[in-house]
Amino acid sequence: MTVTDSELPVSSAEESAESAVSPSRLSVADVLTLGNAVCGFASVYFITTRVLVPYLSDGPGQGAGEVRQAGATAVMLMLLASLFDLCDGLVARKFRSSGMGAELDNLSDLISFGLAPAYFVVVWGLVSGTDYPGLVVLAGLAVLLAGLLRLARFSCTTMQDGMFQGMPIPFAALTVVSVVLLQLPFVATLLAVLGVAWLMVSRVEYPKPTGKLAVATIVWGTANIGCLVVWATGVAGGETLMVTGCTLQVLVAAVLPLFAGARRLNAVRQRRAA
Repeated sequence: MTVTDSELPVSSAEESAESAVSPSRLSVADVLTLGNAVCGFASVYFITTRVLVPYLSDGPGQGAGEVRQAGATAVMLMLLASLFDLCDGLVARKFRSSGMGAELDNLSDLISFGLAPAYFVVVWGLVSGTDYPGLVVLAGLAVLLAGLLRLARFSCTTMQDGMFQGMPIPFAALTVVSVVLLQLPFVATLLAVLGVAWLMVSRVEYPKPTGKLAVATIVWGTANIGCLVVWATGVAGGETLMVTGCTLQVLVAAVLPLFAGARRLNAVRQRRAA
């Protein structure tokens, strides 16, 4: 027989009420989520003030070193936002979050992994002096809308077996900026960015970063931040480290669905064998 709160003794009911997290009170996980949003906003700020405004004021002759540092800072902030996003989920599962935790998470993700990378793509197209700015804007818009749809679908879809349907938006954002930083030919960059946008809204499965994979994700993000710091400061070998990190990011984005598919196929075989 179940017991409702009204049937509990007064002391037990009070303890139950105190243990519930108020929807209007921020939890530790919510504070980490807000850190995610702050990083996304700061990334947009650096792209605007250190790349876009100097380009509009001084033209293509602005210092390459300053642009490199600003771009690296913007990407580092997106990486830091992804670490906040990962950690807030781990903390929420461990210590609970408030009733508005899920909404805060989606809104913060839209800023850091929807708006920021889309804006990064558009500013890259402008600063690189492309002859097709309209296509660049469409690519940035595709990233933003795909991220929005990805977050909306995530909120109303239940996936099992520790899998995501579609590329997770933090991972997609970092893949998009990695493609841009690789400075591939214009058409290749455009197609790759559109490909990432499609993967976000596709039914391609990606594993959730839990357990050892979560630890590996944190190590990976921290290592990438270190590579970007070396590149931004102009240290010898920094360019090679940055290119290596971005290339590995794109390769992992392409290969992870294969592992997820193999895992699901193996699970189906085991069920049939049983």
